[in-house]
Amino acid sequence: MIKTLTIAFTLLMCCSSAFAESPIDERPNILWITIEDWSPDLSCYGTKGIATPHVDKLASEGVRYQWAFTTSPVCSTSRSAMMTGFHQNYIGAHQHRTTNKKPLPHNIKPIPHLLKEAGYFTALMSYKLDVNFLPDTRHELFEGTDWKQRKEGQPFFARITFPGTHRKWERDPQRPIKIEDVELPPYYADTPFCRRDWANGLEQMQIVDRKVGKILKRLEDEGLTENTIVFFIGDHGRCHIRGKQFLYDGGIRVPMIMRWPGKVEAGSVNEDLTSSIDICSTVLEAAGVTAPVPLHGTSLLSDDLKDRKYIFAARDKMDNAHDSMRTIRSKDYKLIVNLMPERPWLQFSRYKEQCYPMLAEMGAMYQRGELTPAQAVFFASSKPEIELFDLKKDPFEINNVADEPAYADTKAELLAALTDWRENVIMDEGVDDEFRAVGQFDESQRGDLSMDQWVLKNRDQLDFNRYGWPGWYPTRSQQQWEEAVETWKPYVFRGPTEDVQRPSVAHAPKQKAKPAKKKKSGAKKAG
Repeated sequence: MIKTLTIAFTLLMCCSSAFAESPIDERPNILWITIEDWSPDLSCYGTKGIATPHVDKLASEGVRYQWAFTTSPVCSTSRSAMMTGFHQNYIGAHQHRTTNKKPLPHNIKPIPHLLKEAGYFTALMSYKLDVNFLPDTRHELFEGTDWKQRKEGQPFFARITFPGTHRKWERDPQRPIKIEDVELPPYYADTPFCRRDWANGLEQMQIVDRKVGKILKRLEDEGLTENTIVFFIGDHGRCHIRGKQFLYDGGIRVPMIMRWPGKVEAGSVNEDLTSSIDICSTVLEAAGVTAPVPLHGTSLLSDDLKDRKYIFAARDKMDNAHDSMRTIRSKDYKLIVNLMPERPWLQFSRYKEQCYPMLAEMGAMYQRGELTPAQAVFFASSKPEIELFDLKKDPFEINNVADEPAYADTKAELLAALTDWRENVIMDEGVDDEFRAVGQFDESQRGDLSMDQWVLKNRDQLDFNRYGWPGWYPTRSQQQWEEAVETWKPYVFRGPTEDVQRPSVAHAPKQKAKPAKKKKSGAKKAG
């Protein structure tokens, strides 16, 4: 009997010792929620007409960042930065939808890989990745598709994207928004058509808000809320003209919220300049991970954030629309350098002409001379080399003061800091004659065709993947824009419960990438 008790006691002590050597990992879980193509157009940011109670509640339980920006105004380049913690130009991921993707340089590893190596279970709980480097598939970057697949006691890092706010938009039958209840920025035409398109976007965000509420409710139901950091952010700005694809605040300023129970003050508002890649630094700090290469971002918990003077962003190729811009922004000023000033802001973009009803409305109004000066400037046939905005006096970035003597010192200071960032941080490649498509296209061949018709006609004869589309402008005649408006109207003005198919307005399909030609050997054949 005594021998039996001794053996049992010994086994118990061994089990206790083994348990003591394998404690539960108490590092926080991390849930990163991304919405697409959305500026801070939420009720917690003061946007009129919209109701986003679930995101508002998240903000009331954490910290809302008033001045958060992405590093790029389009998804694949912005997401490449957020997947690594580095500006997209530095890692060679700055051309939207890169066809010839390459592995990450400089010994950089994607954030999910660093966390996996540190013992986290990594999950991508939605479809979209959209990165411009290798590896670029979900099974190469993440381990699973849901945090429930992790081992018992293992912390998780989960990313989920709610794509609804990407065009096209659904109406919200639960809470339709009247056009008289919304407020448009002054650079948009204040017409019933534009108001309805804007309100439709707000309704779609209300639908997304309810989906955000469900994922947060799941955390609560599973008892994970108290030990899970939640980040909420847009991948770049709103999908309207002068928003997505451009470096004005409408293209790079996004909503950003962090909830970390016991770590950040509930209901607080942070006024520091913050960047989307700051989330990467915060995630690694929370997980106790040191990156092999110091990230470009700063932890959101760091006191250094308060001393940040500037944020930076860049725009390069968007599909086959070639352009290149760089920006520096302080709290008081923004300076934009247009590296291709010869190109119009609204050069042909298949995406925008197919997805932006407001572009058709304002395009027709511009040619009829009905836009205000603030609205019409964006329809010019070329851009200034430098744009400078006094954000305190001009928060909508309408009045370019780059050539005003009173701002000469500010312009010089910002330009010097931007040049330093380009040369010493992102190793900026700039643009060359091939990217500008110098000597490649003959506008006399266009005739009366709209740009989308011309591109469709020539897609098999010309290499648009290499040289981009021509920057000819305008892209349509007044009559063609007015026809586009009429095509859009049934869809834009559809009722909250009506099912109206989005019309086909641009007819230029994507060009298939041409196979690379094999280089001929320089050696002569023996014989």
